[in-house]
Amino acid sequence: MAITINEDSVGGDMPIIFAKDEEDMQQLARHVANIMHATVHDLGNGTLLIVQR
Repeated sequence: MAITINEDSVGGDMPIIFAKDEEDMQQLARHVANIMHATVHDLGNGTLLIVQR
């Protein structure tokens, strides 16, 4: 799963959540990672990947 503020930086067949800004992206990532018992990885281009452990 990816959470991004940059619509052009992700694609493919994974679930993608588009956040309105950096703060929203970080908050969404924390909540989703907690629910899924997953880890968040910052790609550094306005995109976070959430990977299940």
